[in-house]
Amino acid sequence: MLVDPPATARIVLVTGPSGAGRSTALHVLEDLGFEAIDNLPLSLLPRLLEGPPPARPMALAIDPRNRDFSANALIDTVDRLAEISGTRVELLYVDCSRDVLLRRFSETRRRHPLSPADSPDIGIMLETDLLVPIRARADILIDTSDLTPHDLRAEIERLFAPNGQRHLAITLNSFSFKRGLPRGMDMVFDVRFMRNPYWEPSLRPLNGRDAHVAAHVMADPLAPDFMAKTGDLVLMLLPAFRAEGKAHLGIGFGCSGGQHRSVAVTEAMAKSLAEAGWQVSIRHRELERGHALPRAG
Repeated sequence: MLVDPPATARIVLVTGPSGAGRSTALHVLEDLGFEAIDNLPLSLLPRLLEGPPPARPMALAIDPRNRDFSANALIDTVDRLAEISGTRVELLYVDCSRDVLLRRFSETRRRHPLSPADSPDIGIMLETDLLVPIRARADILIDTSDLTPHDLRAEIERLFAPNGQRHLAITLNSFSFKRGLPRGMDMVFDVRFMRNPYWEPSLRPLNGRDAHVAAHVMADPLAPDFMAKTGDLVLMLLPAFRAEGKAHLGIGFGCSGGQHRSVAVTEAMAKSLAEAGWQVSIRHRELERGHALPRAG
């Protein structure tokens, strides 16, 4: 009888000096599917991990500004967690040279958290010295002195993305133009040129998820070319968006009422993209709101 191996909880602790890119690293890990928690006090870390292993890998940013922070306490915590069966702990240290950190604080005119009443260079020196033992203990060290935020994202993805693959989540949205565009759309297509099931009494009470409505919409003479060319355009652009570091892409299909044509096209496009191996989710704005049908769908 085969027995499944015990689940392994992956925990990445992210730390480093202020301004080096710690928050950016945490956001990238979150985009990669990690459950991300920022500014976690060390005293809460053991309690957070009580019970069964978490279903998702976790990325926890440890901020030297926390009142219970100390280098020795963090190292001891990492060592204790590493001894727990079924737990994989990695300490990621995001570093940067002092002169670059000083330039970044000067450009943003931010006060350093460890020297809010003094010049940033004092806080940088204090924090860097405080973190010396942690830097030496780090499993992974990334120096961002010569990296742009885009470069840092690419490095995090190279190190932590499953199988080295960048992830791009795609949301397809149907909507009514009468109620405006959904928020966060990167591309929008108008499908009001297609045959409108609203004018068919038997189809009017239904929506675009119904097979009869979808068949009616796709029977439009322009539908095959529109679906094929739009699909080719989207499939051509998705790898470019992913390579650019985009984690989420919103694509909208709008019609008059957001009930029939836009819903049918969204469903068909989602199926096509999923079959091509992309991670796709669907939002039908007007259906989710439960609006009554407007004049035309």
